[in-house]
Amino acid sequence: MNHIEFIEKNVRDELLRQGFTQTVAQGGAYQAVDMYKRMSQASRKGGMFDDVMRHAKLWAEKQTSAAERREAKRKVRKGGDQAGLL
Repeated sequence: MNHIEFIEKNVRDELLRQGFTQTVAQGGAYQAVDMYKRMSQASRKGGMFDDVMRHAKLWAEKQTSAAERREAKRKVRKGGDQAGLL
């Protein structure tokens, strides 16, 4: 796995974990890879992934409405469609 594949996979997984849809998460991953290719250096030492993740999250938030984000956060906090213990 090279740098670009690492960024794409981990950004997509993180956006999905935060409650974004599959298509928005994939678009955010592409935005993160594009920013990685254009960046010359990170904002701080060891912070390249944090920078591209922030960029991808901002892009993803602009692609969804406030109601969709609220519903997705509620679903993530409650555990989504997991079966109960009892």
